[in-house]
Amino acid sequence: MDSRKVILLVGALIVAAITAFMARSLIIGSPAPQANAVAMAPVANGPEVLVATKALPVGTILDATSLKYQPWPKELVENAYYIKKGGFDPRSLMGTVVRNAITAGQPVTQGALVKPGDRGFLAAALGPGMRAVTVPVQTQTSVAGFVFPGDRIDLILTQTVPGGGDGPPLKAAETIMRNLRVLATDQRTDNGVGEDGKAVVRTFSNVTIEATPKIAEQIAVAQTLGSLSLSLRSIADNSSELEQAIASGDVSMPDDPKAEKAMLTRIASTPATGGGTMVTGADVSRFQRSTVPGKPADTSAPGGAPGTGTFPGAGTGPVIRVARGNAVTDVALGGKK
Repeated sequence: MDSRKVILLVGALIVAAITAFMARSLIIGSPAPQANAVAMAPVANGPEVLVATKALPVGTILDATSLKYQPWPKELVENAYYIKKGGFDPRSLMGTVVRNAITAGQPVTQGALVKPGDRGFLAAALGPGMRAVTVPVQTQTSVAGFVFPGDRIDLILTQTVPGGGDGPPLKAAETIMRNLRVLATDQRTDNGVGEDGKAVVRTFSNVTIEATPKIAEQIAVAQTLGSLSLSLRSIADNSSELEQAIASGDVSMPDDPKAEKAMLTRIASTPATGGGTMVTGADVSRFQRSTVPGKPADTSAPGGAPGTGTFPGAGTGPVIRVARGNAVTDVALGGKK
């Protein structure tokens, strides 16, 4: 074989080897095609079900703003849901209590709610470590029936302090408890709904409120001191009080947004005592007292002058002082030495 054929054969082998190497590199280096699954969101093509408009923790008393109807995927509808096409009226759930926590946008199930009259209803409405205490009130001291379950109130004690002296007694009123949650009025957790869709206002003589064990004891004592009145709180009161506490340094806000939100929720739902305002009769009328009547001088105390209560025998008539040497004796006229 001549040299030219050898060179051509070697060159062909080299070209074949290079081609094979490049083909192998291309096959190994290119990734295999992958099928990406596209998550298809369920289509809300089913009936409208009742869902929570906001987060409803355990013990929440439902009101008109807690629930709404929303279309739901047909294949995800369960028998425990409240369905609109069945003619269910959500207003009938007003005053019921959340037994299991419901997140915002989650369907409300029948087992997650406790209706008035069911066993364990009041226990489900109470927060951890809280107690239920009933306070008797009159029509003029109960905000004319405009206090509903779920509202927050302040408790005002009005009392008459006679003191021990002459003159009219001291009349005073003071806020003794703040931010108490109303659980029921006259054993009712809902006042019903009228034809116009608004809650029916009814007067009541008893109100059941949520309190700590210590506050429950204080309320029991306060009922023996005078009359109790309800003062309805504004929704914005908790925010303003929290801002004052932060500005004064009594409360320090955490850096974690979740911890901050939990702290705000806890403060907004915590009843408090002390720091309330006080008003006496003199603050209302110039003819009333501003202090408790003082006790008069004791006219029977020994060692005083006649008629002033500072002499022995004072208040029993004229007294003669008889001195025999170093001994001094005070004798009332008509008495014996």
